[in-house]
Amino acid sequence: MAAADQTAVTNRDYAIGLIRAFAGAIIFAIPLLMTMEMWALGFTMDPVRLLLFMLLNFAVLLGLTHFAGFEATHGLRDALCDALAAYAVGVIASAGALALIGIVAPGMPWGEIAGKIAVQAIPASIGAVVARRQLSADSDDEEQAEKQRRAGYLGQLFLMAAGALFLAFNVAPTEEMILIAFKMTPWHGLATIIVSVLVLHAFVYVAGFSGQEEIGEAGHRATFLTFSIAGYGVALLVSLYVLWTFGRTDGVSIGEVATMVAVLGLPASLGAAIARLIV
Repeated sequence: MAAADQTAVTNRDYAIGLIRAFAGAIIFAIPLLMTMEMWALGFTMDPVRLLLFMLLNFAVLLGLTHFAGFEATHGLRDALCDALAAYAVGVIASAGALALIGIVAPGMPWGEIAGKIAVQAIPASIGAVVARRQLSADSDDEEQAEKQRRAGYLGQLFLMAAGALFLAFNVAPTEEMILIAFKMTPWHGLATIIVSVLVLHAFVYVAGFSGQEEIGEAGHRATFLTFSIAGYGVALLVSLYVLWTFGRTDGVSIGEVATMVAVLGLPASLGAAIARLIV
């Protein structure tokens, strides 16, 4: 194939990848784009915490592009370009959607507009990254599976953390989560923890979903401890961080924080469990 033809094919493939990225950004972010609490967070969040969250999100994007970028990546440079493109897609898609439904409009303070877009761009950018796997008819599942196998134990924990972050982010801003934590008794909290761990283990190792892990040579007990319990621990840490970022832990007792973390740990553990299915 001539160099010009090869360049044309490459550009066409990249353009298709960008279209999928925009579709993934909107699909994954649409519930939060229409959530009142998310609109408020855009101008009430601590700017330092928001900036820290944006930097963390970019680090997550950089890791995810290695497994499921919206085009095949080969090396750090490609992954970095993919992550930057995904973040740009998340910003543009969020700005367009918020403008379409009238949440950002001319005349608003620039700080408020930027804050609203910055918050919404986080889930949208994650959706842009995983769009290749979810929306492409020709995605290479074997290639992605091989990348995940080579990533090893820490790579698996990273994918769990990314999945936990995405689902925890979807519910942490809502008032309903605080209400649930307030109404729960300690026994409810304990039951939630047990169910979260069992569901995570079942989704990853038992249910037979595509992309699930195999029980290692160490056996069920060691696998349960090193992956399921460790994955749930990661989900709890992610939940605590998200709650702190949104100011949910400010001025709250340790017991109430623990209950909120247990509540948010349920969707976070589900996110950790399905991470390999969507990435």
